Amino acid sequence: MNLNRAQFLTLGAITAAGATTSITTAEATPAGAKRSTLTLKGVAYDTGGGDEDSRARWRTAIMRGEIHAIRHRLHATWVSIYGSDVRRLIDTATAALEEGLAVSIQPRSFDEPQAAELEKLRRVALEAERLRRRYDHEVILVVGCEFMLFTPGIVPGADFYERVEYLTEGDFDLAELQRRFRAFTAKTVKVARSNFKGRVTYGAASDLEQVDWSIFDIVGLDYYSYHDRHADHAQELAPFRRWNKPILILEFGCCTFTGAAELGGMGWDVVDYSGDVPVIPPQYVRNEQEQADHLTDMLHVFSEQGFLGASPYTFISPDAPHRPWDRPHDEDMAAFSLCKVLRYDNANPASPYRWLPKKSFDAVAQFYA
Repeated sequence: MNLNRAQFLTLGAITAAGATTSITTAEATPAGAKRSTLTLKGVAYDTGGGDEDSRARWRTAIMRGEIHAIRHRLHATWVSIYGSDVRRLIDTATAALEEGLAVSIQPRSFDEPQAAELEKLRRVALEAERLRRRYDHEVILVVGCEFMLFTPGIVPGADFYERVEYLTEGDFDLAELQRRFRAFTAKTVKVARSNFKGRVTYGAASDLEQVDWSIFDIVGLDYYSYHDRHADHAQELAPFRRWNKPILILEFGCCTFTGAAELGGMGWDVVDYSGDVPVIPPQYVRNEQEQADHLTDMLHVFSEQGFLGASPYTFISPDAPHRPWDRPHDEDMAAFSLCKVLRYDNANPASPYRWLPKKSFDAVAQFYA
């Protein structure tokens, strides 16, 4: 299945029809508007968990070392923590708060039944409230992300891939899908607010989901659009301002090859998984500079818009190791991470590893500093 983000953009435009008014570039960026700095200068951090654990080697000491680097080498002020394992989420949030970072905590439940997803959220909300009361730095609860793609019972399909295929190829009632989506989202907010007294948001697929932001404190977006001009980003993002709430970019970025910026959130899809081992096709060329330039450009966009904060996706991806001596199997090319991971045993996902900063790491660190 070869999908691209443009298909989601088309779907999103249809989904949002009638929900927002057409705007001009002048309305998106008022004349004389001053450039603003981000209050929350962040990075997304994966804690893994679940059946296909993206952090197969999980050690508290490793996590604490990476959180220390986020604070003192990347110069971040916020870490956007996500994952499927509740204990890992809370341990990581605790380490980040101890380092003086603000945190957002986002439980993820890929293809889990809705009841199980709500129970996981309840557990996380209770723990997040304890942290909020204990530490001075802000704790934000993110009720989940991209429910239309990852949560059963909204869009037909047994798993993520079937739901994506249904959305791109199926004949469906968009209004009904949005009704189911909003009904489940309202349930998550009720669970969150019953157990957590801080600010609450959601990681929305900005080009797909029509969220009722009135029930949230912050507009939270996963934003992977590509435009040549800042004004075009401003125009696309302007409808979210009508809620008169802070806007937080929970995810943005691109992979590490030439042309990755235009592919945005679908950059991972270049990998050929048809054989025994993943292969990067020969037409894709490693390009750390493109990733660095794109992240810097987007941080300027979000700063100019006066958003609350932004966090590149993602700090590290141990499940996509860098193999500089073996280009067809250099999985890091199709990773969004700011760090490249060198495993000691490339065949073992749980192998010890070391990481090195990519050019994107240095670019983001310079912007934040």
